[in-house]
Amino acid sequence: MRTLLLFLLPVVAVAQTPEPKFSIQVVDNQINIGYGLAIGDVDGDQKPDILLADQKTFVWYKNPGRRGAPWPRFVMAENLTPQDNVCIAARDLDGDGRVEVAVGAGWDPSQTDDSTKSGAVFYLARPADPTQRWEAIRLPHEVTTHRMRWAKTGTMYQLIVVPLHGRGNRNGVGRGVRTWGYEWPKNTRGPWKRHLVDSTLHMTHNFEIWEDGSATGLIIGGKEGVVMKEWQAGNWQTADNESVSKTLKYLTGDNEGFGEIRRYDRGAGIASIQPMHGNILQTETGNYAAKRPDAARSDKEVSVLTDQMNQGHALVCGDFLGTGRDQIVVGWRNPNKEGRVGLRLYVPQEIDNVPGYVINDSVRMACEDLQAADLDGDGKLDLIASGRATLNVLIYWNER
Repeated sequence: MRTLLLFLLPVVAVAQTPEPKFSIQVVDNQINIGYGLAIGDVDGDQKPDILLADQKTFVWYKNPGRRGAPWPRFVMAENLTPQDNVCIAARDLDGDGRVEVAVGAGWDPSQTDDSTKSGAVFYLARPADPTQRWEAIRLPHEVTTHRMRWAKTGTMYQLIVVPLHGRGNRNGVGRGVRTWGYEWPKNTRGPWKRHLVDSTLHMTHNFEIWEDGSATGLIIGGKEGVVMKEWQAGNWQTADNESVSKTLKYLTGDNEGFGEIRRYDRGAGIASIQPMHGNILQTETGNYAAKRPDAARSDKEVSVLTDQMNQGHALVCGDFLGTGRDQIVVGWRNPNKEGRVGLRLYVPQEIDNVPGYVINDSVRMACEDLQAADLDGDGKLDLIASGRATLNVLIYWNER
């Protein structure tokens, strides 16, 4: 394994990489925190909308169908728990062209003993008119509900919910975090069958799901490193994966675990922000996919692309530049040494481009969450970000 430590003076990036070109549209500049984002068609007009988990409300913004036009805001649910909201997941599960939505609330990371005071999971039942309030159906939950996404598992779908801490944890010590998959039932007001995904990690800040053909896998980052799971024979099973078993936990030597984690290039590597709420963007090559390579790899590379963030809290991967390979976009929420917050783009192969490529800093973005989607159907991935201290939701339109 080759490890590359690159806490160096900034250098000019490789010339052949196209410069990112993004223009900003302000969707909302009066949010409260902007904990989490999701993208999907809420009203069935075949245009992706923006969904937001704000401090006390869950809202969606209707895609107007043209750049520059206002995105009307509609409240789905509010004040579901005395504590803050924290996450949202949206996906079309029944093929009707409209997303099903689940949300997480009860956010209190300091309360790990009492699930009536910490954590909450709800399924939002759709009304006839999606611009009206949605019915919140409470589901069982662990303490410190933190992240959720829908995953296809065979012919069914599951809502994967990852808490931050295990029950009774103190400083990341105690029982492991119990990650559950909630099987979406025909009767959403009835019982939901749950599948235990994992209970071996602590301080599980985020995770990634992928669906490679008929195979579904996920990777969870935590205090101890990462685990990779695959849906096989009706259960979540630990993947016998060389790349995962050799994952370098903390290049910094810190013990705060992974903050964010994503695959790029269909599993040829993973990108992560370390430590939790950290300043490091790290990449690792390997095979993070259901299909195993024919032979073991000995050329795994671990690279630190930058250490210039402060409270790194958002990470997406995709081909934003049209090069045929994925790039990495990171967002951080507190001013760094230069007094900046915002988004930066990195090319995994450019291991000497410490500053990264500026996306667009014309509007401040203290990034709490980040999504990538083609919002206008032009075949180019746009970026959608929510800002915690800047109290805004922005679209970064891809102009390449």
